[in-house]
Amino acid sequence: MRILHTSDWHLGRSFHRESLLSGQAAFVDHLVETVRAERVDVVAIAGDVYDRALPPVDAVALLDEALGRLRAAGARVVLISGNHDSALRLRFGSALFEPAGVHVRTWPGQSWEPVLVGDVAFYGIPYLEPELVRADWELPDRSHTAAIAHAMTRIRADAARHRASVVLSHCFVTGGQASDSERDISVGGVAHVPLSAFDGVDYVALGHLHGRQRMSETVRYSGSPLAYSFSEVGHVKGSWLVTLGEETEFVPAPVPRPVGRLRGELDDLLSAPRYAAYEDHWLQIVLTDPVRPKSAMDRLRARFPHTLALSFDPAGGAPAAQPVRLNGRPEAEVALDFVREVRGEPAAPEEEDLLRQAIEASRVKETMA
Repeated sequence: MRILHTSDWHLGRSFHRESLLSGQAAFVDHLVETVRAERVDVVAIAGDVYDRALPPVDAVALLDEALGRLRAAGARVVLISGNHDSALRLRFGSALFEPAGVHVRTWPGQSWEPVLVGDVAFYGIPYLEPELVRADWELPDRSHTAAIAHAMTRIRADAARHRASVVLSHCFVTGGQASDSERDISVGGVAHVPLSAFDGVDYVALGHLHGRQRMSETVRYSGSPLAYSFSEVGHVKGSWLVTLGEETEFVPAPVPRPVGRLRGELDDLLSAPRYAAYEDHWLQIVLTDPVRPKSAMDRLRARFPHTLALSFDPAGGAPAAQPVRLNGRPEAEVALDFVREVRGEPAAPEEEDLLRQAIEASRVKETMA
């Protein structure tokens, strides 16, 4: 039995307003090629298929295409909903998909109903909001641990009837390393679930955290297929290729555009040869110039056209802000003080003229209103 474990596709997501759809489509191509080359039996998708509950139409079209191509390549698909997905929308048509080999699990009560592939039982635990299942499941508290523990107790009872068992779950296992791009799931109960909650099954395919992680030999996060925040610099993205009872292998995914972080003074960033390797990266740049450079983003993009985020952290720290007196002072003087405070130097003469003209035009418009 060969399983390809993937998760957190977040179809429809953008990266600092840059569309990621073409990169996500390339990842689907990669998955299909891997299924064919490695003779994968089951693709396990551990939640957060979409980035939001109401996904854009091109994201829906890409998922539709992906599921059809994975089945055509010879793999069954087991898919659960994550905390970004709408369980109701993702479940649409699932009864019709089932005979075709696409098994969608978004309803908590299905968690212990296995998908049988040969003599291996697959159990899909969708993202469980503790408050929504607490009454029906008679949970002792409003925690993710209680919800997962209940589902796993039922799963272990059923799994005893089968040769091997695989669980898909979308949750935060204690000890996992988060990035900036995961949505907090602590509202409604304690977020973390202990690793021991998943004892007793042959493999656990986790979703939610965006970095690949091995929680144990048989409990792993695949991570997201693309970087969704600059905190994921250095991540190797991809999927786990699992052969039950044998070694698990990580299959790296294609990188449509790498992400990076740079820090330094503007002139050095623009001229130093050591930064040439970053010219094709999506970049987050922190400028350390003692005085905020003018037109910094335009100048950076001349060398680094894919700069997406820019901030300032002057070397030595900024001086303490001085209180500014507002009452009784002309608007232009207050505005020019603001420019000096933010930039660290006075406005240029032409900038001062433009600012005074804007203030005067605003005053005239207010008078005529």
